[in-house]
Amino acid sequence: MTSLVHTAEPLRTRTRAGRRAVVMTMGALHEGHATLIRTARRIAGDDGEVVVTVFVNPLQFGAGEDLDRYPRTLDADVKIAEQEGADFVFAPSVDEVYPGGAPQVRISAGPMGALLEGATRPGHFDGMLTVVAKLLHLTRPDVALYGQKDAQQLALIRRMVRDLNFGIEIVGVPTVREDDGLALSSRNRYLSPAERRTALALSQALFAGRDRHAAQEALHARAAQAPVTHARADALNALGESRAAADTHALAQSVTPTVPGGPAAVRAAARHVLDEAARRKPPLELDYLALVDPADFTDVQPGHTGEAVLAVAAKVGATRLIDNIPLTFGATT
Repeated sequence: MTSLVHTAEPLRTRTRAGRRAVVMTMGALHEGHATLIRTARRIAGDDGEVVVTVFVNPLQFGAGEDLDRYPRTLDADVKIAEQEGADFVFAPSVDEVYPGGAPQVRISAGPMGALLEGATRPGHFDGMLTVVAKLLHLTRPDVALYGQKDAQQLALIRRMVRDLNFGIEIVGVPTVREDDGLALSSRNRYLSPAERRTALALSQALFAGRDRHAAQEALHARAAQAPVTHARADALNALGESRAAADTHALAQSVTPTVPGGPAAVRAAARHVLDEAARRKPPLELDYLALVDPADFTDVQPGHTGEAVLAVAAKVGATRLIDNIPLTFGATT
């Protein structure tokens, strides 16, 4: 049986035998949240406990954003949390989280917090980190889980926990998608059928970038296994073996660092899909498309090796959506 609590006192005074895992939400739970709760249940184990927080944080909403219309469905949220194995739903009031009013001392997101989502929504990440810090203190977990869909948020939470010595394990959980590829979000309910069709371009663009990246990585792997030269390609071409020459030339190019490709080609593949969506009715209004280093969310450069995040944000009608996928460059070399 899941207990609904509105103050931190029952959590603070409870005797615990195992690990406590927390899943932070703003309510309106969907399958993405359910996946987080199920994962938390597995991590906590039979002896541990899972706490789901439900709190619509006013500090994360800027002027003109959707704080007032953000869905509040606590009764349904408690049922979902219970179905997925949560022990507690912590649904505090604003006064419980911010006693005495808006806090004068807040967490600063630093340089990373001014990029991408932070550039579009100034102050958003300061408000997010402030409430996450407070909820971590109020719930006192051993581990906290967050969705990869909010990749920049996840990166900042990891940085805060490390920089400020919170001593809490942070687990990222892969994005959950609907059957058509759209990333699950509480905001999806605002989309009309026509807007939803346009919104699919976000995931389609990411998949196009991912496919281009996979093709590049495969070509690099072939080049590493069977090194060739431009001279070999030219000789084949002189013999009229155009298809063989083209393939061999592509292999030669894949080991030539000056040949265009890599991050630029991934961005271009995704951008093509988004440009087409901008001409639909209703149109997609692109905010940003970026391929960034998950450590600091700066743009990856040509020749980048290691992890990267391909991220996109756009508006369709009045609804703003974000999405991303992780990539790894140089995995096959």
